[in-house]
Amino acid sequence: MSIIQDIRDKYAKVTVVLIALALIGFILTDYFQSKGRSGGGSTSNSIGSVNGRTISYDEFAPKVEAAKQNMMAQAQQQGYPISAAMDQQAADQAWNQEVARIILEDELDKLGITVGKKEMGDVLYGTNAPQDLKSQFTDSVTGQFDPIRAKQQIDAMLKAKVTRPEQQAQKDGFNNYINSLELQRKQDKFTSLLSASVNQPRWFVEKQNADASQMAKVSFVNETYASIADSTIKIEDKEIADFINKNKSMFKQPESRSISFVSFSAAPSASDSLATKDELLKLQAAFDSTNDVKGFLLNAGINNYYDGYISGKTIQIGVKDSIFRTPVGSTYGPYVDGSNYVMARVEGVRQMADTAKVRHILISTQQGRDSATARTLVDSIKNAIAKGANFDSLCAKYSEDPGSKDKGGVYDNVPSGQMVSEFNDYIFLNPVGSKGVVPTDFGFHYIEILSQKGGGAGYKIAYLSKQIVPSRETDSKALENANKLAGESKDIKTFDAAYEKEWKAKGYLKSVASDIAPSASEIRGLGTSRSFVRMIYEAKRGEVLKPEVVDNNYIVAVVTEVLEEGTMSVAKARMYVEPTLKNKKKAVLLKKKAGTISTLEAAATAFGGKQIVTADSIRMTGPSSNPALGYEPRVIGAAFNPANKGKVVPEALEGVNGVYVVRVEAVSATPVTNGDVASQRKAKEQELKQRVNPLGGLQKAATIKDKRSRRM
Repeated sequence: MSIIQDIRDKYAKVTVVLIALALIGFILTDYFQSKGRSGGGSTSNSIGSVNGRTISYDEFAPKVEAAKQNMMAQAQQQGYPISAAMDQQAADQAWNQEVARIILEDELDKLGITVGKKEMGDVLYGTNAPQDLKSQFTDSVTGQFDPIRAKQQIDAMLKAKVTRPEQQAQKDGFNNYINSLELQRKQDKFTSLLSASVNQPRWFVEKQNADASQMAKVSFVNETYASIADSTIKIEDKEIADFINKNKSMFKQPESRSISFVSFSAAPSASDSLATKDELLKLQAAFDSTNDVKGFLLNAGINNYYDGYISGKTIQIGVKDSIFRTPVGSTYGPYVDGSNYVMARVEGVRQMADTAKVRHILISTQQGRDSATARTLVDSIKNAIAKGANFDSLCAKYSEDPGSKDKGGVYDNVPSGQMVSEFNDYIFLNPVGSKGVVPTDFGFHYIEILSQKGGGAGYKIAYLSKQIVPSRETDSKALENANKLAGESKDIKTFDAAYEKEWKAKGYLKSVASDIAPSASEIRGLGTSRSFVRMIYEAKRGEVLKPEVVDNNYIVAVVTEVLEEGTMSVAKARMYVEPTLKNKKKAVLLKKKAGTISTLEAAATAFGGKQIVTADSIRMTGPSSNPALGYEPRVIGAAFNPANKGKVVPEALEGVNGVYVVRVEAVSATPVTNGDVASQRKAKEQELKQRVNPLGGLQKAATIKDKRSRRM
């Protein structure tokens, strides 16, 4: 996202961070400030470890902040709302990246995989140099990357004496960038090493082809597990425990907490909404008559007035048609927009294009250059272009907008309202071919309008808004109710009793939030509150928490479950294990019911006169094409056992859905149509190489301790 595109909402800081994270301009500009510092901080204040290597809060926190700022900038660029949930997302992203880095570095060191100085030079300045470096050092005339100039200027930056904090930050940022490129090259070597070892044996492909060509026909009789009522089968705790012990990998349990809670809304009431509307109406006369709309809005606490024209097609407001019908100088409203009452004053209506293509050169006033110097320089550029100087060359040399500098200053398909208002109005309210200097908060722009598309009415609208907030009475009533329930509750039993006695009848709902992770910020069904999660983890099971505000609600909660990291308890695992164990017991009963296996007819009689079913075209590599059988691996396996061909399988088979007695009628083969074996081997090996992921296996084997919840 360019500087200009961000100016509208004054997101200069976000832009700086985004530029730093994208590593564009980290070499010659001062945009890369205090972000991306390399690790190496104190190992105190541990928030976790990977294979014994400590991750400290001091080194981790800046990485979380950088990830958060990057997410915010992307959301701003793409028009997504910035939410509190980004804190959690940023922390998780930074944690996963740090874990991956440590795991990879440890393994690469063991293998002796390194990147030499000469190889690192090739990474930076070779044929496949990073795109961000190429964009910085591509000759505007030839369009070719200039590695010599790149190396000279980078070396100069690294050797320069540090006199300001931002210079040190720039060096730290570049060194961090080098480290990331080096790690990526090492990982590429590691992946290539593993990929080169992939082999698909010829005999295995031939065996797969032979298996795939087989087709069987069976007849069977079955009795489903559903024929025996679940209530008749009892599973003891010991049976659950034995199953868990034999399958521990299936029952790994992360640390978590569960709560029951009741929400008392402190959201604005109808009377609160009406009061806000009345407050706004009191300002209407002054808003209608003011000659200084921007100053009026600033005095009202609104500093995001967009003093420019926006196409009516771009404006997304539910009542926009009513606003568009309002005469210029008049006000429409109040109307409700989200959590606000708004009045819209129409400042002007103009015919304008829908989108524009422009090119520009920005002379910035953001890095210490005064306005007079910037104006003199942009006027010189304007005069030089008028005399025939090459626009692209001057743009590459002087422009300070990183979002367009490497594209000859061009922005294509720019919609109205995206640029700062002065820039916006120049490119939409002037004809194609216009050239001129436009001052903005970020400096002076020399602009040329290359083309425009579409057209229609554009509007300049001033919005006066007031947020609908709860009154003191509304908030006090919600808090009073929350305190009453909390005071009546000492543990889970009294919490439930108090709810049933009074609050249920009043329409309040008791809800459950489970599997709350220690580092979580968001609680399903509640909202985002890191402080509330900390409270939950500081409490014991059965403890009732004091009322806590989450969004517009006072929450009274009791901790109902405390699960520590380890193996799932019998009680927790029962819901997963019990159905399987019940089916196993049912299978024993159904096999006993079938008796000694002799013929299908005898089995059909034993099962109470069940019908004999035939399933044809069964393939070994997949389920039966006959829906009567469905997916039953043991039946399919028995069908292709050579010992069973033309016979009744001598034992009843315990299947997925019931017990089966099977007779294999025939097994035949069909031609293989997947091509020659050599081509199949090559395709399979290529597929396996693409699936090589060294990090996945290493991460499973690693000892990872996540203690972020203690500090963050």
